[in-house]
Amino acid sequence: MSGLRDRLLRLKNAQVAQEERQAGMVAHAESSVIAEGEEGALMHGEEQAHAAAVGAVSDAAVDDDTLSSEWDELGVRIVQSTEGAFLVRESRYPLSHKHGIHELTELSEAQNHLDAFRKPDSAELGYTNLLFLDLETTGLGVGAGNVPFMVGLAYLQDDVFIVEQMLIRHPAEERAMIGYLCNLLPSFTHLVTYNGRTFDWPVLYNRFILNGFRTFKWEPIHIDLLHPSRSVWRNTLVSCRLSHVEEERLGITRLDDVPGSLAPAIYFQYLADRKPEPLLGVFQHNEIDMLSLAALAIRFGHLLGGRIGTGTVPMPEEAEELLRTGLWLEKMGKSDLAEPLYAAAAEHPRPTPKGLCLLAERDKKCGNWQRAVVLWQKAVDEAAQAAWPDYEAHIELAMYYEHKTKQLDEALDLAETAFSIAQRRLPGSRLKGNRRTELDLLRKRIDRLRLKINKISEASRRSGHS
Repeated sequence: MSGLRDRLLRLKNAQVAQEERQAGMVAHAESSVIAEGEEGALMHGEEQAHAAAVGAVSDAAVDDDTLSSEWDELGVRIVQSTEGAFLVRESRYPLSHKHGIHELTELSEAQNHLDAFRKPDSAELGYTNLLFLDLETTGLGVGAGNVPFMVGLAYLQDDVFIVEQMLIRHPAEERAMIGYLCNLLPSFTHLVTYNGRTFDWPVLYNRFILNGFRTFKWEPIHIDLLHPSRSVWRNTLVSCRLSHVEEERLGITRLDDVPGSLAPAIYFQYLADRKPEPLLGVFQHNEIDMLSLAALAIRFGHLLGGRIGTGTVPMPEEAEELLRTGLWLEKMGKSDLAEPLYAAAAEHPRPTPKGLCLLAERDKKCGNWQRAVVLWQKAVDEAAQAAWPDYEAHIELAMYYEHKTKQLDEALDLAETAFSIAQRRLPGSRLKGNRRTELDLLRKRIDRLRLKINKISEASRRSGHS
């Protein structure tokens, strides 16, 4: 058993830990296990820092039943259960509260459309009950050494939006918090996170297992808003971090915010000196995250509900975002909502060649050759004026002319232009692997087109002589 896990198990029972401290036995036992065991050798970085902090806590006198006046500013209360105690901070917002450009009252309507995230083969629930989740943890990994010291939850209850944040003052309180979550989570049908599929939910689920709640079952519809955010904004925003998305698209500005990257260090400092005041900044950061998650869920719910172009959800200004929003809506089964966005992207005054080719590829698959050809031609025209042109549209249009309309001269001209561009983009010193293959394929296309043209010319001459 690793040193870290051994420490956590020692601290699970506050009464036992207190007796050990009184007997003067804890300090020596805690300091002797950190470098031992097969798994202990695998601890690095944050896990070592966490283990050191846990060791410091084991020697600190903790009164689990009362809170000092230092906690008053944080607005927390003690929650007692059969598993022990932990802290909860609760904030209540009226639905008229506006976070950025969205009011929380919009969530009631938007959440009905979020059921589009449900897998087609899953059972129809008939209702939607969203739970927003965001963790503050001692590290970045999903292994056993990463402990969620703060669990942020948010949900609608009647006419109030509740943000409920749980904090453990030391690892011995984790089991009580996990037991509380076991009772709370199954009452929700949907889990809404940001990167929660990769991080938040695996981390939290691991804690259920490690704390002995192996029979816990909850299978909500998981809506990870990072994925639609990347689908829509990956080429129009500098970053798809929640803090950047909320500022650029939701009208949310954070003032004096504690960066999430500093949360572990603040918590470790609290474990060392037992001064809770700096934790207020972590609470506030997590609370804004919860509100921003709700605002982002509103945005995507409105997109799925056909509200784009209204006052609440403005029509995207850039061709790339118009296109990618349409592609995402089509992926979510909303093709009727996607088509107006495609039309707007096709007629946009500032198109990008990559975007034009992407929409043309979609039209090609759907058999809409007429618009695909127009888009490829636009991309070819854009490339002619670009300092660093691409040649994807040239190849696609050459294929169309060769195989669909048999306009071989036009196809050859496009293929030769594509080869010229490719030679400039792929100088000889870099011709390796796929890049060399691209040029070889273009050479073969040009040779084939020339051969076809020559055969037709030869056949025409013979026909004339006869």
